[in-house]
Amino acid sequence: MPRRTVIIPFLLVCLTWASPGSAADLTGRLELLGKTGRTSPSESVVYFEPARSVPVKPQKKVMTMATRGKAFEPRVLVVTRGSTVSFPNHDPILHNVFSVSPKNRFDLGFYRNGDSKTWTFESAGLVRVFCNVHYSMAAQIVVLDTPFFTTPDKDGNFRLEGLPAGGGKLRVWHTSARPWSQEIQVPAASPTVIRLQVRRRRVVPHTNKFGKPYKRRGRNDYR
Repeated sequence: MPRRTVIIPFLLVCLTWASPGSAADLTGRLELLGKTGRTSPSESVVYFEPARSVPVKPQKKVMTMATRGKAFEPRVLVVTRGSTVSFPNHDPILHNVFSVSPKNRFDLGFYRNGDSKTWTFESAGLVRVFCNVHYSMAAQIVVLDTPFFTTPDKDGNFRLEGLPAGGGKLRVWHTSARPWSQEIQVPAASPTVIRLQVRRRRVVPHTNKFGKPYKRRGRNDYR
């Protein structure tokens, strides 16, 4: 029989430990496997959920997800619960940013170039963001109940700082992969590599904010 190669994602964790009772840093690299296409490790979120919950505060800075060239920038944004996000319009056309994600539904209505609207996200979870005018515009906001998170760079390198001692879950969310998680113990001692199977990036099928199919429009549609 011909041999088949099976790819098994694995994790080796490396923590820099200072002294008993102090915090630890976790550094590592996220590697993407499969048909990655334009998908990048930077379109992911790496975060740690300690077994013992810790206080989570909204981010002091208002985060930004802009519309530019009929696309969202960035495509993936991570915030803590209770944080506010600004959605400035940098296009010479109208946009209507919205989401129907459970517990984080919002509708900013139509607004023009140079205008900006904001929304505060009160519930943890994945928020899928769309434009009610342009079907191809799609982004994700990951709202977390933990302060320990980071976004890898384009090469997949990441660093989580100040993790509390004890057990917890290391999680990875990527726009083109299934959510990944593994139980870890802080501190631990091994180098870190997370290998994640991804699929080709596509716009998630969706309806408009009214639950109806999008209407076909011209190349220079402005509404």
